[in-house]
Amino acid sequence: MSNPLSELSAAGVAVWLDDISRDRLRTGNLADLVANRSVVGVTSNPTIFQKAIASSDLYNEQLHDLTVRGVDVGEAVRAITAADVRDACDVLRGVYDASGGVDGRVSLEVDPRLAHETERTVAEARALWWSVDRPNLFIKIPATLTGLPAITETLAQGISVNVTLIFGLDRYDAVIEAFLAGVEKAIDAGRDVGNLTSVASFFVSRVDSEVDARLDKIGTPEAKALHAKTAIANARLAYERYEKAFATPRWKALAAKGAKPQRPLWASTSTKDPSLPDTIYVSELVAPGTVNTMPEATLQAFADHGQVRGDTIRPYYDDARQVFAALASVGVDLDDVIETLETQGVQKFEDSWNQLLGTIAQQLGRSGSD
Repeated sequence: MSNPLSELSAAGVAVWLDDISRDRLRTGNLADLVANRSVVGVTSNPTIFQKAIASSDLYNEQLHDLTVRGVDVGEAVRAITAADVRDACDVLRGVYDASGGVDGRVSLEVDPRLAHETERTVAEARALWWSVDRPNLFIKIPATLTGLPAITETLAQGISVNVTLIFGLDRYDAVIEAFLAGVEKAIDAGRDVGNLTSVASFFVSRVDSEVDARLDKIGTPEAKALHAKTAIANARLAYERYEKAFATPRWKALAAKGAKPQRPLWASTSTKDPSLPDTIYVSELVAPGTVNTMPEATLQAFADHGQVRGDTIRPYYDDARQVFAALASVGVDLDDVIETLETQGVQKFEDSWNQLLGTIAQQLGRSGSD
C-alpha cells in the first residue's frame, strides 16, 4: 500500500532512522519501523545513547556485570553501545541481504575525542568492527582534516564507513577522494569490495540555523529574503558533485571491480525553525541514490503528511548557485560558516561523549572516565 515513505523509497531515497535504544529493540519497535515505515538503516551518536541509557532500566543487568568485572568506563561504553548496534544489525540483516549490502546498515561512532588523531581513529574503528562483528555495520568517522586519512585507511582494511560531520562542498570533495583512495587501496590489497560501502553524511538543518542567525544580524530585506534557503542549496550542490565524481573513468574502473558508490546521506533533517514545514529537509532533497536519516518525529511526520514531488534536487542546481551568490552579496562568508559548524559539531559530539561517560560512570557506581 502506497504511503509517503514508500513513495520516498520508490524515488530512490533510502529511509533511515536516526535513533537507537535497547527499549526500541526489545519492544520490536525497530522491527516494526522496518516492516511498516520503509526504514532500511539506522544511525546513532553519543547523544542518542546517553538519552537511551539514562532513561531505561534495560541496561541494568549489563551494567551490573560490567561493575562486577571491574570494567573501566570507556570499555563499558563500548560494550553497551556495541551490544545495541549488534542487535540492530541483526534486525536489519534481511534488508542488508536483500539489497546486496547497500542498505540494512547500522552506524556506530568512534570516540569523537579522537577526531583530530588519525592513527587512534583507525585503531578504534578496527576495535569497534571486531566488537560488533556484523557485516552490515558502518563505522562513523568525522570528516575533519585528520579524519580524512583515517577514512581512507579504514576502508582500505575492508571496513565500511559512514563519514559524518560534513558541512561544506570543498570538504565533501575531499571526502569523496578519501573514499576513492580507500577503495583503490582495498582492491590493491586483494580485498573483495562488493560489500565495502560508505555514505557521506552531509548535515543540513544546522547550516540554516547558523546562516539565518547571521542574516538576522545583517537585517536588510535582501538578507531576510534568504532565510531557510542555504541548507537546501548547499545539499543540492553537494549532490551535483556526487554525480560528477561517480561518472568519471576513475570511478567506472572501480565499479567494474565490484565497488559500490558512496551515497550522499542527508543528516540533521529535523526542522529547527518552527516557522518551517516539519518535513522540508526531506521533501526538498529527493533524488536517486541518496539516504535521509530522520529522528522518529520527522519520520512519522513525513509518513503522515509528507509529499514526494519527484526529483527536487537536480532541476535546481542553478537556483542553488543563485542562493550562494546572493549570500555573498549580502555579506555572508560561507567558508567561515562551514568552519564554525565543523568546530561546533566536533565539540558537541565530544560533549555528548563526555555526558555518556558520566552517565555510565554514575550507573557503574563510581566516578571518573577512561
